[in-house]
Amino acid sequence: MRKTLDQLISWTGLILAAVLLVAGGLLTWASSFVTSNVSEQLTAQHITMPGGAALTTQDMKDNLAQYSGQPMTTGDQAKAYADHYILAHMNQASGGKSYSEVSGQFTALSKDASADPAQVTKLGELRQTLFMGNTLRGLLLYGYAFGTMGKIAGLAAIGAFAGAAIFLVLGLLGLRHATTARDEAVGREPRREPVLQS
Repeated sequence: MRKTLDQLISWTGLILAAVLLVAGGLLTWASSFVTSNVSEQLTAQHITMPGGAALTTQDMKDNLAQYSGQPMTTGDQAKAYADHYILAHMNQASGGKSYSEVSGQFTALSKDASADPAQVTKLGELRQTLFMGNTLRGLLLYGYAFGTMGKIAGLAAIGAFAGAAIFLVLGLLGLRHATTARDEAVGREPRREPVLQS
């Protein structure tokens, strides 16, 4: 009975090791695919990370100086650019108002017959700027999200390979123990590996 239980547990461990090896391989492929795809898509935009005089606030310097002058190729760079450069300029232009707030003001003002046409035009241009800024920020933050998923998949792959190694060792030890238990059950000396002498 003990031998059967040992074998059952050991074979279960070996099957889990095989499953984790396959999962680790798939996660490695996913991580590589996502990372290279994000890099290719961002590289195609030909965005150079700002530096020097372009970093006009302390927040920009704190979050963007490390990437100064580099081509944008990673999700982390995309997030820093979106959150600390584009958004900063959008807030500066709009006085901290969101696109929907500015759009609402533009709609209301454009319907007002007594409104100054120059002011309506200026508000319309600001609305367009905020719309384009939000669109670009959204696309860059998608790149960041996918880049982060690629990193998570890479870490999960390492965990899967480590788990596979542990289950493989435990499974093999369990099968060895089952053989020893069988030998003891029939009253024989447990099999020992031959010792090679030089």
